[in-house]
Amino acid sequence: MTVLVIENCENVTLGLLGQALDHAKMPIDLRVMTQNDPLPTDISKFNGLVVLGGLQHARADEEFPFLKDVCDTILAFHEADKPVMGICLGSQLIARAFGGENILGNPVEAGWLPLQVSEQGKQDPVISAFEEDDHIFILHTDTYTLPKDAVHLASSEMTPNQAFKMGRATYAIQFHFECSVDQVNHWNGCFHGPINELVPHWNEILEEQGPKFGPRTDALGLEISRRWIALL
Repeated sequence: MTVLVIENCENVTLGLLGQALDHAKMPIDLRVMTQNDPLPTDISKFNGLVVLGGLQHARADEEFPFLKDVCDTILAFHEADKPVMGICLGSQLIARAFGGENILGNPVEAGWLPLQVSEQGKQDPVISAFEEDDHIFILHTDTYTLPKDAVHLASSEMTPNQAFKMGRATYAIQFHFECSVDQVNHWNGCFHGPINELVPHWNEILEEQGPKFGPRTDALGLEISRRWIALL
């Protein structure tokens, strides 16, 4: 079984999801959009799709014309009943693909933060991995409205729509379950300027929240990954 992975931005990678795919001995086919990799027109050899995050917003077609093609690929996998996982920008592109509104330029939401899992989320095979008082890493400004027929799975204090599902297995996840503490520290190096400009208390988040919530969050991210992989 091969999973198609769409990377929209350098250094925004599979992280914990990649570890889980490797452990499951599931090969990936990586397409790096900033290097003009083509997207497949025939998806028959793929069992699932992952659309990763990025610094761009979901409607930035003029600068990143590949975004519309990513939306078309999402719909193709969904219509073929092949599981889809969209993370951060990936979730915003799923919302766009299914007719949701992309809400751009909200105040930043950042840190290891608690989620409120919906009743549907508590019954969901993936999101039910969350336990009471769990935190997860979140870093974004943009958000979205729910498309028609979406199943709402989770929210946070600032963001009503942190996760939703379309159909059986198309998951839109705004939060970064794939980010281990090590990955966040890596982002602190490669995106240090933009993050510190966006999040004035970023160093405090790293120093206080990372050690406190990171070990459980790393385990939770792997469990969410394994549960989605089981759907393949």
